Amino acid sequence: MSTQKERHILSLSGGKDSTALAIYMQGKIPNVEYIFCDTGEELPETYEYLEKLEAFLGQQIFRLNPDRPFTHYLDIYRGVLPDARTRWCTRMLKIKPFEDYVGTDKVVSYIAIRADEEHRKGYISTKPNIEPRYPFIEDGLNKEDVIQILEESGLGIPEYYKWRSRSGCYFCFFQQKIEWVGLLEKHPDLFEKAAAFEKDNPENGERRFTWIERESLYELADPSRVSQIKQNSLAKKANSCETKPQKLLDLFDDDEDDSSCLICHL
Repeated sequence: MSTQKERHILSLSGGKDSTALAIYMQGKIPNVEYIFCDTGEELPETYEYLEKLEAFLGQQIFRLNPDRPFTHYLDIYRGVLPDARTRWCTRMLKIKPFEDYVGTDKVVSYIAIRADEEHRKGYISTKPNIEPRYPFIEDGLNKEDVIQILEESGLGIPEYYKWRSRSGCYFCFFQQKIEWVGLLEKHPDLFEKAAAFEKDNPENGERRFTWIERESLYELADPSRVSQIKQNSLAKKANSCETKPQKLLDLFDDDEDDSSCLICHL
């Protein structure tokens, strides 16, 4: 009677935590498979960082692509953009390709939730054949440990952390408004592409669908609005500096929203 082979999969998002986990677990996982669920709507910095990690690990990172592009599902959902409640982008472009790749095999999935965010054990997959493991929680590693792992490896943190708090699609609805401004200034072509997905024409009787509640990206891109958002962000940082010392990655509070999609942002 044959026994089912157990697979070991470490899923990467292109973010600091999953990258640090791959480095931390190197040589500790038997026959590990590194995967990246590529929506086709990622930042160029994400792809560049994954290439650096691939060279560091000396092993291929398998790119898992959805069976249809984002625009296909946007049509199916009749132009309704994904949001924190529906999250159809995560379900169709990230989780479904991951579960299709796993199939019915028995799998240990290594997840990069840190010991200082243990409460974030949110949904990644509910398939009974997938067993989640949390090495950072098991070994008591926190955010500072993650930064140390990345610095000592020579990889450092991804370039997008200079203006963005998380990995994920360029149009991620969990972005703060100052991050949308960062996208506008760093990647105006992608900002324009994200804006084109919105529906903001009340004259034709259609419902309004925007990435940000009560504000379209074209409204946000107005120079006076951009200036206001920057001023608000500076004021917020100034207030934060009064209550705690400024450290690396404190430009944005990447732990601010615990409801974010874990498979996208770790």
